Amino acid sequence: MESSLIINGLQLKGMLLSGAYWLKAHATQVNALNVFPVPDGDTGTNMLLTMQAALQDIHSYSDSHVGHLSQLASQGALMGARGNSGVILSQILDGFAQKLKNKESITINEFAIALESASDRAYQAVINPVEGTILTVMKEAARVSKEVASHTSTVDEFLTQVVEVAKTTLRLTPELLPILKESGVVDAGGQGLVYILEGMLRYTRGFPIEESDADGIIATDFQYSTDWYDEEPNFGYDVQFLVKGDNLDVEAIRKMIVSMGECPLVVGNQNTVKVHVHVPDPGIPLSYGVTQGDLLDIVVENMEEQHRQFVHERTQKQTESYTHTAMICVAPSAGLGTIFESLGADEIISGGQTMNPSIQEFVDVINRLQAKQFIILPNNSNIILTAEQATQLLPNKIIQIVPTKTIPQGISALLAFQANDSLKSNFGRMLEAMNYTQTIEVTKAIRTTTVNDVIVSIGDFIGLLNGDLVKAGHEPPQIVVDVFAMLDMDEYEIVTIYYGEDASANSAKAIPDLLLDKYSHLEFEIMNGGQPHYHYIISIE
Repeated sequence: MESSLIINGLQLKGMLLSGAYWLKAHATQVNALNVFPVPDGDTGTNMLLTMQAALQDIHSYSDSHVGHLSQLASQGALMGARGNSGVILSQILDGFAQKLKNKESITINEFAIALESASDRAYQAVINPVEGTILTVMKEAARVSKEVASHTSTVDEFLTQVVEVAKTTLRLTPELLPILKESGVVDAGGQGLVYILEGMLRYTRGFPIEESDADGIIATDFQYSTDWYDEEPNFGYDVQFLVKGDNLDVEAIRKMIVSMGECPLVVGNQNTVKVHVHVPDPGIPLSYGVTQGDLLDIVVENMEEQHRQFVHERTQKQTESYTHTAMICVAPSAGLGTIFESLGADEIISGGQTMNPSIQEFVDVINRLQAKQFIILPNNSNIILTAEQATQLLPNKIIQIVPTKTIPQGISALLAFQANDSLKSNFGRMLEAMNYTQTIEVTKAIRTTTVNDVIVSIGDFIGLLNGDLVKAGHEPPQIVVDVFAMLDMDEYEIVTIYYGEDASANSAKAIPDLLLDKYSHLEFEIMNGGQPHYHYIISIE
């Protein structure tokens, strides 16, 4: 692009394409700037997918009208926005477009005014704006753009100064946000924005967009699979019983039960052992149990029939036009999705860490479901803002978002729902249940850092309590024990352990073994969540 004081639509399109490519080239670095050293950083991915959605809408646009082009880009970004960073980026593009609506071309001064509008719109989209984030970087870039617009002679010179201020502000984000300073990183969203601005500047200097121009940028490199939602889950029988006897060998019983099926739980002592397991033939564990002692409190439930009944009831409910409240839940795996369905969820949206659903996905699901009103359980702090933006696009729908930040919070909230009660009462009850639930998550650190005064080395296992990193160590079960010690466990009764794809039922069973001596009043259940990244997600109620 030849630098000039006037920018037309084709030039702006080239700048956006170049900005997206430069972000794409550095998306992995942006992802790595996660405050917590866990393998689920997705800021770069979310921003790139949002930019890709914007570019998809302008890909075939060949006119030179700045206003029309910017509106198309804004609409595409809005519907394709994912995660907090993607939603904020979509608002930046929206604010930018609002000031260019009727303009066929713009001056540098008008470009600066649009950047100021972009910053204002981004701040308005966040209920509690935090300085030291992408918002601050955008604000400072907009501020300096107005200062330099009047005395710069080329777009190149203008963007050079804007980028320099953005970079300087980015370097200062750790001073504005203590958690960044402690973790030794700059703000990931701010870094993503800097890459976009740098890419735009590169275009004005004549650098190629690369990768066959737009085609390479629009390619969905970071799209994730949701095929798990179409899988047919395997059911069977839920078997529970107590074994009474003398000198029972708890470990031997546990090994035998673990070999029989899924979700095994064997706890107790030499006189009483509680057994729980999912098996295709209930006679096998029962017959074995008889050889160990007297069986009491026998429960056998046909999960296949329960699932068929649930599917029938859900289908019947969804065909009763606009007479019920539809429950929409976000889940990161087939196992957790099936659990939400079994508790009454009408629709599961695939999503979680590293795979945040877009605004478009929420809109499509709500428009497809026939319901009087809707409740959304995001189950992830990085999805709440996306859900909120989706509801703003559907003003004629009655939608309530219960701001669940974890899977256990979502399950507790869903259990509190009562179909015959009002939306207002249900929201209050679900919010209370969500807030009462404690969540422990265990994963592995991908870098060395310090967070919340906890020293973490790469390869350590780390424990998070309600989203805060509180422990690091080498043995996941011991980390769980240490986190339990931080809670007043007298207030709680039920502990559910969802083991992920990197763990197993056999490894999860070590957790209740370590805890029952101290917390004998607790009831434990182990379930296959199949979630990525997190070895264990633990609900305490």
